[in-house]
Amino acid sequence: MAPWGKRLAGVRGVLLDISGVLYDSGAGGGTAIAGSVEAVARLKRSRLKVRFCTNESQKSRAELVGQLQRLGFDISEQEVTAPAPAACQILKEQGLRPYLLIHDGVRSEFDQIDTSNPNCVVIADAGESFSYQNMNNAFQVLMELEKPVLISLGKGRYYKETSGLMLDVGPYMKALEYACGIKAEVVGKPSPEFFKSALQAIGVEAHQLLSV
Repeated sequence: MAPWGKRLAGVRGVLLDISGVLYDSGAGGGTAIAGSVEAVARLKRSRLKVRFCTNESQKSRAELVGQLQRLGFDISEQEVTAPAPAACQILKEQGLRPYLLIHDGVRSEFDQIDTSNPNCVVIADAGESFSYQNMNNAFQVLMELEKPVLISLGKGRYYKETSGLMLDVGPYMKALEYACGIKAEVVGKPSPEFFKSALQAIGVEAHQLLSV
């Protein structure tokens, strides 16, 4: 058996990252990475179960999927595991009302969440919304709480766009952790719970998985 065949022995599912693996984001919808559209199509035709995992927090799942479809990918919103819906579930379960330091593009994911009188902060890749005033607002909310809760949609240091490398949410999350003396709860990669939810969605065990 060939080495690649040995690696695939017992594999039933594949988790695919999106940004930097399938495409590079940027102006005009970004660009598909060479061979990625064809690779996804081949996986979809195979016996393997496929799930897409992303820390994308500047776009809703609907917007992200629409963008990928326009680039030629065979993908649906139901096949994507993303941090914003997972964060909303946590907020509902714990009765939390967030101050949202997020990008306007993902705000629709939080439409059903009560944001009055915040008792926690949710931070994501907010882009231009990472102003001093907004960061300070988040800091003030946390410092006024007896038990401050900071939820971060990922903790990446940077990511690649067609125009170059861009700061991700991680450095801003770390700034709030340092200023407030707290530890953020990370929702998204590399959180084990995030990957477990993706595995549950396709009914695959961890030892049956290939992650790309």
